Amino acid sequence: MSPLKTLILGGTAEASDLAERVAGDARFEATISLAGVTKTPKRQALPVRIGGFGGADGLAEYLRVNAIQALIDATHPFAATISANAFAAAAKLGVPHLVVHRPPWTKVAGDKWIAVPTMRAAADALGRTRRRVFLTVGRKDLAPFVSAPQHHYVIRSVDAPPPETLPPDVLVITARGPFNEADEFALLDAHRIDVLVTKNSGGSAASAKLTAARARQIPVVMIERPPPPSGQQLGTAAAAFDWLVDRHHKLVSARRGV
Repeated sequence: MSPLKTLILGGTAEASDLAERVAGDARFEATISLAGVTKTPKRQALPVRIGGFGGADGLAEYLRVNAIQALIDATHPFAATISANAFAAAAKLGVPHLVVHRPPWTKVAGDKWIAVPTMRAAADALGRTRRRVFLTVGRKDLAPFVSAPQHHYVIRSVDAPPPETLPPDVLVITARGPFNEADEFALLDAHRIDVLVTKNSGGSAASAKLTAARARQIPVVMIERPPPPSGQQLGTAAAAFDWLVDRHHKLVSARRGV
């Protein structure tokens, strides 16, 4: 039985879930690729490649050299550049390509969301009056908040941001999700948070903070997603695994002349 050579572009819970489903399955020969943004990435069930590819052409060259037969883009919903590169590289070589695109969070009764399109707009939405801000946007998107130094920020990140990128009045908490509701209630209360800023990442790993904010009637500045990536999309790792199984079946059938 010929294994399907697969590359998973990871960095999300869905990518790790898919890796666990694929690992040890003789139908697949898979690698998971991580951007290398996190200093101590989560352990993966598959061999790991770390680092960029050098744009769409670099990724296409990697696919060609490694004879990749299926490309899964399971990157973060805000990773627009790598998703565009993945679509272009797969199209260039005719490699089957799938996007695992988790559904966004949706507003429910009791939510006090302020939807904004960009980080700059999120910083502006905080206003000029001093506020206590729980900032969960990742350590690479802090520059607009440096320009709003009147607020006190509690920043949560897997790795500590470089000191020169931080606003002047800040507390940094290093932690990796998923986070439960009890912990999120405790954090909001202990730091007297009166506004939450976050990306609409979707998924369950970081959703407890929205439940806690709703219960405490804390407004949420919600940064909207970029346009969805091109290509076929499925919403879960389970669906992506089924897609891979189907791709393997088609590969075996083609080689048998069925």
